[in-house]
Amino acid sequence: MKPVASFAPTEARPDKESFSISDLCAEFEVTARALRFYEDEGLISPERRGLARIYSHRDRARLAWILRGKRVGFSLAEIREMIDLYDVGDDRRTQHQVTLDKCRARIELLERQKVDLDAAISELEDFVAVLEGRAEPAK
Repeated sequence: MKPVASFAPTEARPDKESFSISDLCAEFEVTARALRFYEDEGLISPERRGLARIYSHRDRARLAWILRGKRVGFSLAEIREMIDLYDVGDDRRTQHQVTLDKCRARIELLERQKVDLDAAISELEDFVAVLEGRAEPAK
């Protein structure tokens, strides 16, 4: 899977009125099962035409938010809270502030985890050096 900048905005697709499940699976490199799961969770709401799911531009944008949030470690509940704030009706000010606060808190957590990981790596490197220094040469 190719790396995707998690902050990259999803480009508008004025060339399409709607999207099939195959369209979104290909574009976002997700499975149909994942899309159905997000639908079951109430995160996206495709229109149904018979057995076919028809996704709107809104569903596509919400999917981008979901995947972006997951990549940086937000829970589905946190993602739901952030994307549902789009409809508050205050020109997205609340959504912007809540998302900004959550992102800053996540950065702080990841920075603490990074320090812990660096300490663990250093400890392991020291231990390996001790073990290698005590190894008996083969006879």
